[in-house]
Parts: sequence; structure tokens; C-alpha cells
Amino acid sequence: MVRQGTEDNLKINIAIDGPAGAGKSTIARLVARALSYIYVDTGAMYRAVTWFMMEQGIGPEFPEKVLQLTQKMVIELIPGEDGQKVLVNGEDVTPYIRSLQVNGMVSQYSQIEGVRRHLVALQQQMALHKGIVMDGRDIGTTVLPDAEVKIFMTASVKERALRRYKEMNDAEGLTLEQLEKDIERRDRLDAEREISPLRCADDAIVLDTTHMDIPQVVDTIVDYCKTYRGGEKN
Repeated sequence: MVRQGTEDNLKINIAIDGPAGAGKSTIARLVARALSYIYVDTGAMYRAVTWFMMEQGIGPEFPEKVLQLTQKMVIELIPGEDGQKVLVNGEDVTPYIRSLQVNGMVSQYSQIEGVRRHLVALQQQMALHKGIVMDGRDIGTTVLPDAEVKIFMTASVKERALRRYKEMNDAEGLTLEQLEKDIERRDRLDAEREISPLRCADDAIVLDTTHMDIPQVVDTIVDYCKTYRGGEKN
């Protein structure tokens, strides 16, 4: 259930898209907090499916089985002071869905048409009451094409790899060069997939964050959002 306030008629939906490692989730969460909106991490939903299928030993080469189990999964996104928790069938899987193994497989599971269709329907339901900040790779083009504000966040491959590298711990053992190659591969897979490929919506605001820090990016997007009231620019 989405709790509604007295000013719901003024609320808008915000779509934030961009390639892997652009910092979408961090920025979207902070933008939602600044506006007192609800944050929906769509990438976490695909990661949750990926983690669950890997746990079950079902590869993306079995799309019918993957879809069958996905439709039975209960995925919950629980906001909290320390960030969003992701639950699968009641189990907190937040620590597991950002692993290197999931990173390496999520694009393959995300290409399964039935899985995307199912998750997109869930995401669209979440946005019906407005006041949503949603990030992903096809939010402005497929999930919320009528979102009042659309942002396409990007940064150089080198900068995105560096950001990921700083977030990692030593136990993961990847070099910066390996991360750059992984991000380039993800970019290619996301852009070339047949179902909802990564692309910038025609009416999106392109925001290159290569030389911006997190507060600057958040302030810029919040300023864009504050120019809208009731779905129209002031």
C-alpha cells in the first residue's frame, strides 16, 4: 500500500535511467528523500530474480521455468534509515543481490521477455498514486513513459568503474581494469537486447555526472522536479 498525503494532486513521478555504475540507485534514493517521495529500485527486483534463480540452479537458458518461478516470487522493497531492504519470499536478500556472481548474470535474466513484462507490471502498479522516484534502464521509455520528469544519468566508463571500485571490498578481488571491461560489456548487453533496450527517452534530460559529486547531482534533479506542478511546467 502506498500512503497518500493531502497534496497527492501535486505529486509527480520521476524516472531516472542510465547505464551500469552511473549511481542511479544512490541518487534516486536521495532525491526521493528530499521530496518525501517513495523510492522504487527496479534494478534490485531484477537482481532478486537473478539471485533466486541462481540459488535454485535454474539458468537463463530455461526461460519458461524462470518465468514460472518469477511469477510465484514475492519481492518486497522495504525502505529504512540505512537504505532499502530487499526481501524474497520473506527472506532478506539485500547483502546477496550485489555480489559479483549476480552482477555477471543479471543482464541475461533481464533479457527474458516474460520476466520483464511481469516486473514492469508490478512497477507500474507501484506508480499509480504518483510520488514515485524509480530508477533503472527502461523507466522513461517503457515502465513510466508518462513520467513528468525523466532523467538520463550517465558518466564515462572510467568514472563509473572507479565508483564501483571504491564501493568494493578487498575480498572481491577485482582490478579497476576488470571493472571497466565488465561495465563496457554490461553497456553493450543492455543496449543490444531486443526487449526494452537501454536508451535515452526523447524527452529526457541528459545529465553527465562524470565531474559532479552526489549532492550536486541530487540538487540538480530536485531543482528540475520543483519546476513541475500537477504534471505541467510552471
